[in-house]
Amino acid sequence: MSEQSDPKPSTSILHSASPLFQIEQSMRSEVAAISPFVDKLMVFIKKCRCVAGNEVDVEISLREALANSVVHGNHEDPRKHVYVDCRCVPNEEVSIVVKDEGAGFSSTELSDPTGVEQLQSTHGRGIYLMKTLMDEVHFERGGTVVRMQKKCAKAHRPVRRLL
Repeated sequence: MSEQSDPKPSTSILHSASPLFQIEQSMRSEVAAISPFVDKLMVFIKKCRCVAGNEVDVEISLREALANSVVHGNHEDPRKHVYVDCRCVPNEEVSIVVKDEGAGFSSTELSDPTGVEQLQSTHGRGIYLMKTLMDEVHFERGGTVVRMQKKCAKAHRPVRRLL
């Protein structure tokens, strides 16, 4: 099995007594591995129906988190890996943790990608997109770990009461 395009070198699926589905995977730090990895993980997320109506937001955020880990965290070193833990609660939410083997960064020192001085920049929008599209985004361990959460579109709808 080739690690270059297949995200399964370390995979486990757990089923608990509660309606929780979890999958843990790792991939080599190669840009070419990102799309196949995301495609396979999105099949899992869609089948679990944990964020029905918000899959595109999750997919974009996952791609950005993996790209940051591969390019900026692990510097595209194929000997290093990116680790992903995805937990789905059907009709409620998805939580994704992405870890890399890099040195980290300070998320508080990032410039605003919507600022006039950044509009011509070709990078610097990934974290902004993640924070915009996901309900929660937190950086830990000096920036080597990102935790993201997205709730199901149904969970955000106000309850209508009929008289």
